[in-house]
Amino acid sequence: MSYLLRVQLPDRPGSLGALALALGSVGADILSLDVVERGAGFAVDDLVVEVPPNALPDTLITAAESIGDVHVDSIRPYSGVLDTHRELELIDQVASARDDRLQVLVDGVPRVLRVGWSTVIDLGPHGAYRVVGSQSAPQTQAGSAPWMPLEKPSALDPEAAWVPQIWRDMDTKLAAAPLGNTGKVLLLGRPGGPDFRPSEVARLGYLAGIVATVLG
Repeated sequence: MSYLLRVQLPDRPGSLGALALALGSVGADILSLDVVERGAGFAVDDLVVEVPPNALPDTLITAAESIGDVHVDSIRPYSGVLDTHRELELIDQVASARDDRLQVLVDGVPRVLRVGWSTVIDLGPHGAYRVVGSQSAPQTQAGSAPWMPLEKPSALDPEAAWVPQIWRDMDTKLAAAPLGNTGKVLLLGRPGGPDFRPSEVARLGYLAGIVATVLG
């Protein structure tokens, strides 16, 4: 069983090594690590860890937080494919697709940006509507998007009135970025959190901007 562990830890030599030792003490192996954000004296890292069968995720949290100044932001089961060049591969897949390029995009984004689902939405005569959605996208759609048109990538208020109640019930964190000048928006949902970090929103914006250029 693999888990995606988001951890905030001191940005100083030895912190990551101490974390690896603590996780190893409960039988967890670190398979990959992504630096999500760095701030004044701290770092936020995403770690994919593998644990023995029947191991409880709580043991990972306890082990990680046994180190001073380490905080586990979230822990989620992870079934994605490990890949250090996720964005580049997705852009290439979109560029080489003969048709349904937007579908290729939304199907790949959850793996690349580690979210639960993604959709492309647009505004029509009757309000916001879904153009395409990933297989994991919820059936319930937002009937309005008062924040559109969107000028820059943004984290959205998950408790706003336009957010469907079922999304709120699942504590779905939301972020979106414009797809160039098309008026369309790439919307991401992360049920159960964690919140989108500024660096993640920026990463979403870069990806959406490059893909928009590819789509022409």
